[in-house]
Amino acid sequence: MGSAPKAAATASTRPDHPAAQGFIQMLGVFLDTLVICTATAAIIIMAGPELLAGENSNGIQLTQMALSSHVGDWGGMFVAIAILLFAFTSVIANYSYGESNIEYLAGRRAPVAVMIYRFAVLGMIMVGSLASLGAIWNFADLSMGMMAIINLVAILLLSPIAFALFKDYDTQLKAGKEPVFDPSQFPKLAKKVDPKAWPKQK
Repeated sequence: MGSAPKAAATASTRPDHPAAQGFIQMLGVFLDTLVICTATAAIIIMAGPELLAGENSNGIQLTQMALSSHVGDWGGMFVAIAILLFAFTSVIANYSYGESNIEYLAGRRAPVAVMIYRFAVLGMIMVGSLASLGAIWNFADLSMGMMAIINLVAILLLSPIAFALFKDYDTQLKAGKEPVFDPSQFPKLAKKVDPKAWPKQK
């Protein structure tokens, strides 16, 4: 939905080119969306129609019951621990993304804005732990949909630059060079890129 690029933007890559990190992010989407989600769906489908018709045939309970039917009772515990770790790391990561964005947007007022944001995050965690599962999923669907729309627009606007960067990366690679990003070759980016972030073209 567009949250992973925030982490990718702070990564150090070898070779020193933004397209390299783009390929790594593509691999992450492939593993997460196609491999893990497909494996989860396969586990549920192979559990049989009896499981799908049960009273708990929704949410994480369905995945727990499906895995337990294949590997035994420890499957449900494995899913519970995996979800606990996923939820914890998701809260920490998304909080970090939000704080970085607020510090950038708020400028001098960042300390006050960050403090308000921290209380808002704690409030949302409390609401999330008390609200019904249906309400949580409805809110998650709404927020994910809004984020997807915003990111699709951003992708369309950034696509000319992305294709130019990919072409530069591919050209250097075919020439037998280690691709290195040179901001001066991209007038639209020359004044927007931190000169310390990328080495100069050799």
